[in-house]
Amino acid sequence: MPVKNRRWVLASRPDGKPVKENFRLEEEELRDPGEHEVLVRARYFSVDPGMRSRLSGDSYAQALGIGETIEGAMIGTIKASNNERFKEGDLVTAGFGWQEYALSNGRGITKLDASIFQPPLTVTAAIGVLGIPGLTAYFGLLDMGKPKEGETVLISSAAGPVGATAGQIAKMKGCRVVGIAGSKDKCEYVTRELGFDACFNYKEEKDLVAAIKKHCPNGVDIYVDNVGGEMLDAAIANANERARLIISGQVAEYNRPEPRGIRNTTRFITHRLRMEGLVVFDYFKQFPQAQAEMAGWIKSGKLKYTEDISEGIETAPEAFIGLFEGENHGRRLIKVG
Repeated sequence: MPVKNRRWVLASRPDGKPVKENFRLEEEELRDPGEHEVLVRARYFSVDPGMRSRLSGDSYAQALGIGETIEGAMIGTIKASNNERFKEGDLVTAGFGWQEYALSNGRGITKLDASIFQPPLTVTAAIGVLGIPGLTAYFGLLDMGKPKEGETVLISSAAGPVGATAGQIAKMKGCRVVGIAGSKDKCEYVTRELGFDACFNYKEEKDLVAAIKKHCPNGVDIYVDNVGGEMLDAAIANANERARLIISGQVAEYNRPEPRGIRNTTRFITHRLRMEGLVVFDYFKQFPQAQAEMAGWIKSGKLKYTEDISEGIETAPEAFIGLFEGENHGRRLIKVG
């Protein structure tokens, strides 16, 4: 029987920070699944800061078209199936975005083993700490950063899902970990709960270069960058010889009409620095191995995670906009009512 689906679409391209008027909630009737198709009912979907550049069309990925569904990761349940790979009631994950239902031929859908998601591991971890944010931290730090015991690792947006995961993995590798966050509460969270050695609130600092130097007196060996802009430049100014700078996000740059760029480029020559951007899908074939290892860390208490869940599909635009105000504490998700 056809179902009514509500979905958020792109109504207009943001000029600077997104506003609610850039999004439109539409209702449509979805037909019954055809041959080899499934109907998925959403339980949760993600709102992601990296989606911002696609709304304006200045991303490495194809721009989202006006009227298209806003993209994000979804956890859902198979409501109806004509596909031999899936049966009604199966728990699945896929990139179906901000909507209540989705029709699919099964491509890109991953079946989840519900028995794995037992406390302390929640089902939402599949699109959080075991999804793209956690995998970004895992491969960025371990493969690109190659941390060595005793090194100093600096992490921006340290209370976010990428930064929090990267910091804990760095601690497992015997590093000294310093976080940068946007509030006193977030700094206390990453030091008291996650075990970071130090964290400072960048909103209270007039001189980021001096603040990093104060908390990293022996310099920075690895910088995990989720912010860009002035913060990236300040980290470069404190980088040690042969430091590795991992660029996984640029939240401070997404809403600027013109990118700020970096200024301390001479240090790349004098200190033999290496800066590299990360697209986590380059590691797609290695995802299962990484997810299994991280799930083991979570169950043994070595890796903790926090989720920031809003109730109802109606809250999605505000939840997304709040990402750029630093409102979220952990992975921001929408629970579909």
